[in-house]
Amino acid sequence: MTPRGETFSVHIITLLLSSLFIPTAIAAGSATTGSDPGTGLAFWRYEAEGILFELNQRLPDQTRAFFQARGFDTDAANQFATSCVFQSRLLNTAVAGGASLQFNLNEWRVISGNKSSSMATTDDWMPRWKKQSIGQAARIAFKWSLLPTEQTYAPGDYNWGMTSYDQPPGTRFNLTLVWHREGRRESATIRNIECPADSPQETP
Repeated sequence: MTPRGETFSVHIITLLLSSLFIPTAIAAGSATTGSDPGTGLAFWRYEAEGILFELNQRLPDQTRAFFQARGFDTDAANQFATSCVFQSRLLNTAVAGGASLQFNLNEWRVISGNKSSSMATTDDWMPRWKKQSIGQAARIAFKWSLLPTEQTYAPGDYNWGMTSYDQPPGTRFNLTLVWHREGRRESATIRNIECPADSPQETP
C-alpha cells in the first residue's frame, strides 16, 4: 500500500509535469461583475464558448450559521467562513452533441499581490476537519456543500457549490481558471475579485 503522503506527492508532481508539457490556450471569453439588487452582494461571471463560471459573495455570518447548523463547532465554522467563501456555479453551455469539459480545481490559481497559490478545496479541508475531531456527519455535509474538486461536465451539465480561496476577508485577487476540452487545456483569468467582508464578532 502506498502511504497517503507519498500518493499526494505523486499527484502534485503529476500536475506540475502536466502544466509544463500541455500547451494552454487562452480562451476568448468575457468576464462581468455586478451586484444583487436585493442583498448588495457582488458577483463575478465568466463566459466563453461552452463554459460559464459564476462566483457570488457569501457573508461569513451566512457560512458560519450554515455549518454550525450542520454540526460544526464555533471555531471550525469560523475557520471556513473567514477563508473567502463564494457560492459558485459551473456550467457546460455546449449544445447536445458538443464537447465535454473536465475540471480539476487543483489546477486553478489564486493571484494576490505578487503571490500565486492554489484554492482550498475539499482535499485540503477534509483532513483538517478529521484532525479537529469534527464528526463524520458534519464532514459529509461539508463535502457535499462544496463544488467538486474534479468533475466532467457533459453538454448542459452544471454544479452549484461553495468554493474557498484561502484569503482574508476583504482581500482582492485574480483567479485563473483551467479546464480541458477535446484534449485541449484552456484557461482564463477573472480579475479583481473581492472576498466578502466580515462583521465584527462579539466576545463571549
